[in-house]
Amino acid sequence: MTRLVVICGATATGKSSLGLALATRLGSVVLSADSRQVYREFDIGTAKPTVAEQELVPHYLIDICDPTDTMTVADYQEQAQAFIASIPISPMLLVGGTGLYIRSIVQGMKIPRVPPHKELRSQLESLGQTQLYAMLQQVDPAAAQKIHPHDPVRTLRALEVYYVTGIPISEQQGENPPNYPILQIGLDCDSERLGDRIHKRTEQMIANGLVAEVDFLCQKYGADLTLLNTLGYQEIRQYLTGEISLEQAKELIVLHTRQFAKRQRTWFRAYPQIEWFNADDPDLLENVWRRVQEFTGI
Repeated sequence: MTRLVVICGATATGKSSLGLALATRLGSVVLSADSRQVYREFDIGTAKPTVAEQELVPHYLIDICDPTDTMTVADYQEQAQAFIASIPISPMLLVGGTGLYIRSIVQGMKIPRVPPHKELRSQLESLGQTQLYAMLQQVDPAAAQKIHPHDPVRTLRALEVYYVTGIPISEQQGENPPNYPILQIGLDCDSERLGDRIHKRTEQMIANGLVAEVDFLCQKYGADLTLLNTLGYQEIRQYLTGEISLEQAKELIVLHTRQFAKRQRTWFRAYPQIEWFNADDPDLLENVWRRVQEFTGI
C-alpha cells in the first residue's frame, strides 16, 4: 500500500535536509511542495535542491513549469496525485512549506478548474475590495462567510469562479481524502532561532550567487515578470535598479522572510494532524526516523 510522509513547516526550518536524509535511508523519493520550485531557472532564491542532492535522491515536481506560465494549485494537485499513483515506492516523501499544495494532497481538496482570467480580474479589481466583497455576499453568501472582508485574493478568486462557470465556488469545493495512510511531520523552533536561521540562509543565498541569478532573470524575462516580485527576488531587483543598497536588500529579505514564516507557522498550527518536532534538536533525525519506522512498520 502507498504511504506518504509529509515534512512541513515554516521556511528555513530544515525541511529539505531532513527529507533528503529520510529519503536516503528509505531508498525513497521526494515530492516537492513548494510553489516557486516548480518554476525553471528560479533556483537559488527558492532554495531548490542542488544538482548533487537531486542525484542523491530523485526529486519530483520541481522545474516543471516555465517562469512565464502559471502553476495553479489544481495543476499541482493533478501532477502530484499522478506521481503518487504511478510511482511504485512506499513510503514517499512530500516536502515543503506551501500549505495549499500540501492540503490539496493530504485532504484531497476539490478545486474548481478555472484558470486565471486577466481581463475579468482587471475589471473586478478596478471596483475595489469593499464592492467586490459586497458582490460576493450576493452571489455566494456561503463563500463570503468563510472569506475575510479584507482578503482581496480569495474574494477575487471566488468571484472569478462564479462569473466564469455560473456556479458559486462554495458549491464546487469540498474534500476527497486519499485512501492511503499519511504521516505529517512538522518542524518548528522558537522565533529567535528561526530568525537566526533565516539570516544565515539569506547570507548563504547571496554567497551562492543570488544577485547574478536575479540579474540574469531580469535580462531574460524583463523586470516586470510576476515571479520577480516574490520574496528574495524583489529585494535584489531593487538593489540592481539602484533603489537600495545590497545591505538594505539583505535586511529586507530577512524581514520579509520572517513575516512570511510567521504566516506559515500560523497556517500549519491550525492542523492537529501534524506531529511537531523541534528543528534545533540534535537528535531530530533519529527521533523522526523512529516515528517513520512506527508508521511504516519497517
